[in-house]
Amino acid sequence: MQNKKILVTPLNWGLGHATRCIPVIEALEYHGFEPVIASDGVALELLKKEFPDKKILELPSYKIEYAKNGSLFKLKMFFQIPNMIKAVRNENKTVKKWIKEYGISGIISDNRMGVYSRKVPSAFMTHQLNVLTGNTTWFTTQIHRIFINKHKQCWVPDVATSPNLTGKLGHPENCSLKVKYIGPLSRLNKKCIPKKHDLMVILSGPEPQRTMLEERLKEELKSYQGETLFVRGVIDGEQTSVTENNITYYNFMGREELEQAFNESELILCRSGYTTIMDLAKLGKKAFFIPTPGQYEQEYLAQKLKKSGLVPYASQDEFTIKDLEQVEEYKGLKNIDTEEVTWKDLFSLFEGE
Repeated sequence: MQNKKILVTPLNWGLGHATRCIPVIEALEYHGFEPVIASDGVALELLKKEFPDKKILELPSYKIEYAKNGSLFKLKMFFQIPNMIKAVRNENKTVKKWIKEYGISGIISDNRMGVYSRKVPSAFMTHQLNVLTGNTTWFTTQIHRIFINKHKQCWVPDVATSPNLTGKLGHPENCSLKVKYIGPLSRLNKKCIPKKHDLMVILSGPEPQRTMLEERLKEELKSYQGETLFVRGVIDGEQTSVTENNITYYNFMGREELEQAFNESELILCRSGYTTIMDLAKLGKKAFFIPTPGQYEQEYLAQKLKKSGLVPYASQDEFTIKDLEQVEEYKGLKNIDTEEVTWKDLFSLFEGE
């Protein structure tokens, strides 16, 4: 009997959506399904490297561009809405064609709005049941929920109880969605190994903000004396590395190298993206956050974790290397005690409930 094919489609918004889909893809295969992977841009390139033997397809790109000025983030996004609507429609047409062409039996969409179908059961994976956008939060949340409701289930990679990682993002006061809390997802595992790096910098996220932060950190690190590993988060055809004084730069790292690097590093300097937070919690790491300017979700998560006494943060414009001294006053992230994800229960969606 042929294994059922499940289409897994992470949003190309940095690397976080793609990396948190990795344990989902592996669990599907372990439980006898055949994952078919689809995305675009750097997310697609990363998954090609992680799963060279899998069927990998390309979806239409949303072509989202960030503003250089964080205060113009919302305005920049507003003017891109027509292109995004067009991309979502093309995405949906493509998925309908693939269901017939490849015999798709189910769908897992990680925040891709156009990936759904009435013909096969589907789950929408997101940590944002509330979409924070300042004074337009109610509106953006309602739009998001319209798309979530096109699916049979909504999977939230967090725990249902408190303490949790997402706060009000994943725990709305009033919600009629068919939500299943599946526990935090991470492709990394904790190892008890000697420390090699005083600091690990890991970047991701849409341009031009990724490059802007890279340039700022390179300047700030000139006065830092500790051994530093700097992962730029640029997915090229080949991995490259260069060492300058006490800093070793990599354009990207594969999962095994990244897991080793995290475990060998005393402190992590990074964005406050949710997937990164899940990784840091799994590994029990101390960190310092620099939220992407204008991205309300990252700013909220950074504020939440600082208020909890876990991780300090600074804005991109105000960060200096001396800010890292604050980390000593914070507890760092810890793994949340939760039952293991019952993949068999989740995947029953594709077997007929």
